[in-house]
Amino acid sequence: MEELFSYIKKFGILNEKEELLIAKGIQEMSIQKGEIFVEAGKISQTIAFVKEGVFRSLYYNKQGDDFTRYFIYEGRFIGDFHGFADQIPSNEYIEAITDATVLTLDFDYFKILEKEIAVWPVLIARLHAFVAENKLKVVSTMLNLDAKSRYLYFLNHYPGLANRVPQAMLASYLGITPSSFSRIRKNVQ
Repeated sequence: MEELFSYIKKFGILNEKEELLIAKGIQEMSIQKGEIFVEAGKISQTIAFVKEGVFRSLYYNKQGDDFTRYFIYEGRFIGDFHGFADQIPSNEYIEAITDATVLTLDFDYFKILEKEIAVWPVLIARLHAFVAENKLKVVSTMLNLDAKSRYLYFLNHYPGLANRVPQAMLASYLGITPSSFSRIRKNVQ
């Protein structure tokens, strides 16, 4: 729980009473590898903070092939914040790619926090803006790089994560075929 509050405090100040109120609504949950946390087309009733494990955001094309958008790991929130906040269907899937433990907050309790903690809406807006901005920075940077440079950027930007993610998913994230990724990986190591 301490990691969660350290992360939240980057976006606003909470007093002890507010922290206790938030903690009251947090539930620890185990998620198995391969389990879907957010399903496209469905309304998310929960957001979570990753205590342990790795997830990926993905989508499917018309042929049923999946493509990895980004990875989420310890010390970050998972969920479709926009769909969750507005109670509209998600346009992405979020899947556990390792066994994981998360701290969840459901929609009804989230609404209670909005009413009880004056800074909550601002704090959540700042958090959401920070996450969105970071995703955009990474995507913008990666668009201007060749495949090998994208892989090197990933290794530098997300140290240790490449060893926890299946190669096919990492290749998908990098926008290259698994065979090209395998060649690049051999030349980098």
